[in-house]
Amino acid sequence: MTIFIGADHRGFELKNRLVEYLQNKDIRVEDLGNYEYEPEDDYPDYAQKVAQAVLQHPDNFLGIVICGSGIGVCMAANRNKGIYCGMGVNKEQVKHGRENDHINVLSLSSDLSSQEEAEQMIDAFIETKPIEKEKYKRRLQKIDGNED
Repeated sequence: MTIFIGADHRGFELKNRLVEYLQNKDIRVEDLGNYEYEPEDDYPDYAQKVAQAVLQHPDNFLGIVICGSGIGVCMAANRNKGIYCGMGVNKEQVKHGRENDHINVLSLSSDLSSQEEAEQMIDAFIETKPIEKEKYKRRLQKIDGNED
């Protein structure tokens, strides 16, 4: 498994700490930026990079996107067909989103989540597997406009 991670200036510090957290767990993580604090950067740039990287091999890649609210990067990532980005609120909600909604990108708020809360949500995201039921697959097809 590879985790791609990206953040704008408001998520920059949390991203850097989470990269270290993931590496300490022996999880392959690729930082897609920003690589330095840049107060005028734009969150869609990093959300798009992460989404495009996940789409290269969606069965083995997951993504994490971070901005101040978590909402902007979530919206930007979800503009890509095949990306199911869910905003993390707590570990239980992330687990549910991974199981039932098959989220493959996790959006985090650097302003509203502590590092500990973010780590718990990431653990739930990584450790939880999507439930393979027909109804969940059907719902994703509807999101992507691929209804049969």
